[in-house]
Amino acid sequence: MSAYSTNEMMTVAASRRLGNSDVTFVGIGLPSKAANLARLTHAPDVTLIYESGPIGAKPSVLPLSIGDGELAETADTVVPTGEIFRYWLQGGRIDVGFLGAAQVDRFGNINTTVIGDYHNPKVRLPGAGGAPEIAGSAKKVFIILKQGHRTFVDKLAFITSVGHGEGGEHRQQLGLPGAGPVAIITDLCIMEPEAGSKEFVVTSIHPGVSREQIIAATGWPIRFAAQVAETSAPEAFELEALRALEARTAAAHGQAGGDE
Repeated sequence: MSAYSTNEMMTVAASRRLGNSDVTFVGIGLPSKAANLARLTHAPDVTLIYESGPIGAKPSVLPLSIGDGELAETADTVVPTGEIFRYWLQGGRIDVGFLGAAQVDRFGNINTTVIGDYHNPKVRLPGAGGAPEIAGSAKKVFIILKQGHRTFVDKLAFITSVGHGEGGEHRQQLGLPGAGPVAIITDLCIMEPEAGSKEFVVTSIHPGVSREQIIAATGWPIRFAAQVAETSAPEAFELEALRALEARTAAAHGQAGGDE
């Protein structure tokens, strides 16, 4: 097997979570890369929906934004954004919401708004977009992001999109439908919510990664499931499909679609 990067491991591991029949609301960036890899490998019939209205998008290169013409041109149909949210998402027709994040906490809540004080932030992030609605209404949510002290934090500066709130039954108490986040996929491991507490615990560690690395890259005292698996390394066909997708994207957009 050819060597692979930690980013490739993360993207492949995330893509494997998607099923062939899933109707998937896709975020731009890492979620889009993983979702399209799934479509190009084990899930050719997965339905990819983007916020701007494309349903059944089949881009040959990764979109730069939800307004990228490639999405509309390759979609089965394009509907108004309001219909995407009201009929598809709030109507309970989205199986998977696939989201990225700037920061996440132990209960899968997401920050994409600010770092630091809201009124005087150190960094102003891209903002919410449709993520709060996706996190609230999709039947289940996958989160993909690189793991580090600045991304996996004990307390978010701002909760943009609710995961499991304060844990336990808090999500249900807030009246949010759907299961919320069911997996966080990083460049080090896969985390899933613990039954009862809904705190994310490590359930699978990527090859060559130690528990110490995961602990050092997490801003709270991360815990490990009683049974922790080792993530299967990327297969040759997965790497070939991913690298070809990134190469096409780089050729079309400069280096925008390469390894983030």
